[in-house]
Amino acid sequence: MKKLNCALLIVFTLLNLTVSAQKKSNEKKAVKETVKDDFLEPGTYSGLSFRSIGPAVTSGRIADFAVVPSHPEIYYIASASGGVWKTTNKGTTFEPIFDSEGSYSIGCITLDPSNSNVVWVGTGENHNQRSVAYGDGVYKSEDGGKSWTNMGLKNSEHISNIIVDPTDPRIIYVGAYGPVWKEGGERGVYKSTDGGTSWSLVKSVSQYTGCNNLVMDPRDPKVLYAAFHQRMRKVFTYIGGGPESALYKTTDGGVTWKKLEGGLPGEDVGRIGIAIAPSNPDVLYAVVEAKDGKGGIYRSSDRGASWTKQSGVFTSGNYYQEVDVDPKNENRIFITDTYNKVSDDGGKTVRNLGEINKHVDNHAIWIDPNNTDHLLVGCDGGIYETYDFAKTWEFKSNLPVTQFYKVSTDNAEPFYNVHGGTQDNFSLGGPSRNISANGIVNSDWIVTSVGDGFETQVDPTNPDIIYAQSQYGGLVRFDRKSGQYLNLKPSEKKGEAPLRWNWDAPLLISSHDPSRLYFGANVLFRTDNKGQEWKAISPDLSRQSDRNKFEVMGMVQSVDAIAKNQSTDIYGQLTTIAESRIDPDILYTGTDDGLIQITTDGGKTWIKIDNIPGAPTQSYVHQIITSWHDKNTAYACFNHHRYGDFKPYIFKTVDGGKSWKSISANLPERGSVYSIAEDHVDAGLLFVGTEFGVFFSKDGGSNWIQLKAGLPTIAVRDIEIQRRENDLVLATFGRGFYILDDYSPLRNIKRDDFNKSAKILPVKDAWMYIESTPLGLRDKGHLGSGYFSSQNPPVGAVFSYYLKESIKTIKEKRQETEKTKKAKGETFYYPSMDSLYAEDNQLSPYLRFTIKDASGNIVRYLTAPAKKGLARIVWDFRYGTPAPSNQRYTPAPDQLFSAEELGHLALPGTYSVTLEKFEDGNFSVLDGPVNFVCKSLNNASLPATDLKEYSDFCTKVSKLRRAVSAGDAILSELKDKILNFDIAVKDMPTENKALIRKISDIKQELTKLNYEMNGDATLARREFESSPSINGRVSDIEGSMWSVTSAPTETFKTTYTIAAEDFGKWLEKLKKADQAIRQAELELNAGNAPATPGRWPQW
Repeated sequence: MKKLNCALLIVFTLLNLTVSAQKKSNEKKAVKETVKDDFLEPGTYSGLSFRSIGPAVTSGRIADFAVVPSHPEIYYIASASGGVWKTTNKGTTFEPIFDSEGSYSIGCITLDPSNSNVVWVGTGENHNQRSVAYGDGVYKSEDGGKSWTNMGLKNSEHISNIIVDPTDPRIIYVGAYGPVWKEGGERGVYKSTDGGTSWSLVKSVSQYTGCNNLVMDPRDPKVLYAAFHQRMRKVFTYIGGGPESALYKTTDGGVTWKKLEGGLPGEDVGRIGIAIAPSNPDVLYAVVEAKDGKGGIYRSSDRGASWTKQSGVFTSGNYYQEVDVDPKNENRIFITDTYNKVSDDGGKTVRNLGEINKHVDNHAIWIDPNNTDHLLVGCDGGIYETYDFAKTWEFKSNLPVTQFYKVSTDNAEPFYNVHGGTQDNFSLGGPSRNISANGIVNSDWIVTSVGDGFETQVDPTNPDIIYAQSQYGGLVRFDRKSGQYLNLKPSEKKGEAPLRWNWDAPLLISSHDPSRLYFGANVLFRTDNKGQEWKAISPDLSRQSDRNKFEVMGMVQSVDAIAKNQSTDIYGQLTTIAESRIDPDILYTGTDDGLIQITTDGGKTWIKIDNIPGAPTQSYVHQIITSWHDKNTAYACFNHHRYGDFKPYIFKTVDGGKSWKSISANLPERGSVYSIAEDHVDAGLLFVGTEFGVFFSKDGGSNWIQLKAGLPTIAVRDIEIQRRENDLVLATFGRGFYILDDYSPLRNIKRDDFNKSAKILPVKDAWMYIESTPLGLRDKGHLGSGYFSSQNPPVGAVFSYYLKESIKTIKEKRQETEKTKKAKGETFYYPSMDSLYAEDNQLSPYLRFTIKDASGNIVRYLTAPAKKGLARIVWDFRYGTPAPSNQRYTPAPDQLFSAEELGHLALPGTYSVTLEKFEDGNFSVLDGPVNFVCKSLNNASLPATDLKEYSDFCTKVSKLRRAVSAGDAILSELKDKILNFDIAVKDMPTENKALIRKISDIKQELTKLNYEMNGDATLARREFESSPSINGRVSDIEGSMWSVTSAPTETFKTTYTIAAEDFGKWLEKLKKADQAIRQAELELNAGNAPATPGRWPQW
């Protein structure tokens, strides 16, 4: 027995050793696996930040409001595709508060009745139209939107309502609409009794039917009414109802539910909007979508037990069909629609509310309970407010949530324009940047076509010729000079089959001939004369399937199905066109039914590509592009979200379409791909736009890295590379346009550079100019905080650089070591005093950039934090400021007439930049010099013709400014001294009359010197004219010459001469005054006067 125990002990010990060894091995492996590759880390590239250019001139779709009852100036906005926004000042300004969360599409927003700082958000728009985006459940904020927590129901995809029990904030009800593109998911009514930590499904119907509306009786939180809607959308159809759509009621907080009938239509029903009259909660309204005269407005006056049909009015359940009741008048109801509907008699008669000077397509309304003529309305065009019950409207023109489908750029000089088509807000064009210090404003944007906007193409040789689209193939040629629109849409000839156009029909201008365009219906059209005539160069390139034979919700739907095929394209048409950049005869097309078609002979013959391995069957071909580098290379993006599949699908061919390889690689599993772009210099540098952001790859798609800086969580529907500027331009669906200015660092930085301690990347040629101020002042001038503007990039030469490791202080290194030891459970001890002295007295490390001119003269030093990663710093083309070191300041935001004092402008030419690090009191060169060129924009009508004279004059003025500032500072010091002398001499314990007289004389002399330097205050205070002061003369020259590129005027030259001469004489007098003060100091010391600032003691 002892032998057996001994054997078991040996085996157990060996097992323990094996497990221990394996554990250590695994720990080592784990440590190894956590080593980050900076080259592939998104954080490495955070210094490259996107810049929003708006616009806000048209805004975008609004889904819901939540107004703080006790402070109605504070309200929250649920943007259908632009996140959550908040105003604290009635919409004077709006702030995005949801930008870093997992969704951008918002269905509803609710405040906790017992604590308005608790905000609930339901993600995923609560409508069903073709461009609807999906969400990831319910979010909660407990601090007024400063921070958020996802509370679950991530598979609901679309949330219609959230209701918080007013008597117990731990009880929350959620109307989960559920997925629109597929069956299943989380749908129905969910309840939480623990503040959202867990959820119970308290009412469900089926995998096809979700809760589209949920309301609570204000008298009894256990009484709720739920509208359930059976619906499904596919790329080829929409079915907006069925036998499962119905109303339900619970009186016990969701434990049991009763279907409400009693006069409501049965059989197939579409979407039902419901509302309770706050002034009489016995009264309910239901707006029912149904066929055969059964649809309409229904009213119940007995809490839903019975219903009376008031009229046959209802709206589209696909996009509207919501009802609200006036808080004071049970008979006044509002119904969302293209034109908002209102009834004053309980729905018996209905009229349009009134949309004068207001966008249509309404989705949300808030009625002020204290003034029911005051309404907030959210529509496809943003937010509108009225105080006179829709007689007049105020548009909130500062909410940039425009939904862009497409983006393109032109080649305008010196700055290009950005064009794109919007969801229901026209096709627009505006500047990528301008010379204004006030930024890009709404008036900078132009409308290039009306309706929903889509693909825009601009003649690359003439930015005034713009081809802009509206829905279903509407196409105009817009003449920017005249403002005229010419309709160019191809039309069927007599006897030809009707064409099928996509909602977002593809349009392409040839890279080989600016007069040639391609335009896609179900056939491909080509024009060689700017749209004057079109020729079909293909047969029908779709599958030519009959969409009415496809099953939806488990069956082939009847022609009588609710809303069948409503707001969908006639299935089977082109979605994308690509022309080879190298061979004009090579063309690619993609279709909404999953086909790629290729021609290599300009359209005479076509090759069909179907069922690419790895691509879903019949998937929507969202975009195809061809390579700039190889005529046999192309890329295709398949987007299968319209079938409920949110995975990314990107493919590449290198043999002209014969074979395709997936390059989706490590893109997130949840995030459909819309667009792809290839760098025109580096074939391996790719960009993709997805449902939740933009990614780039340095290796042709083997690894993808997200670019996050400056960009909210948002769908990137299209990408355009402005090749002349190397700018990456994004069309987002809900936040307008974004630009990554000069993305060339992504091209230029190589993996080997990551092994270097630092690297300055090639510097782009920079335009030199002085910013204008169209508003007269900087920022928004006097136009109010609500005036919308988006920022231009900073004026200057941009230095992009990489630092491998942050330069840490001794203290930071110690703290890092201690943190590591603590994590390992190791002991660490209190530092030695020598170490602490070293920490306390160490100078902070930093990076220094030295800019020199072509002759090697130092022009400027710039400094930056010594933090690792890719970063940028801008030289503003100026020399260092001549302002005294103790008088430099940045004016407060409201000090619009003040400005930071800058140095004068350098001349155009070649410069260099060198990067050094400062560490422990020493400088060492990290990289450089790197040469770059600064070019004059030459936008002045009367520029200086003699640049040397201009520069020499500015240099002289700057030198004089430094000297005058120094003299003035010394004068101030002497004045302070003499004031203190005046106090001390009176307490001197010896005879002091003579010294008092002497100090008085010095004081008088200093006063005269101050008048000469800074002006005669005695005259000025009494509104008398006075002679210019030395400081005034210099400031006049500096204030003007620093902000122009014109030659100095003769007046300025004369003014300089006078100032320089006067200052020379003044300085001699100041020196004499200084000597007199020094003598007075000796006498004060001799007389044992009390100490004064700056006077050395005798000891």
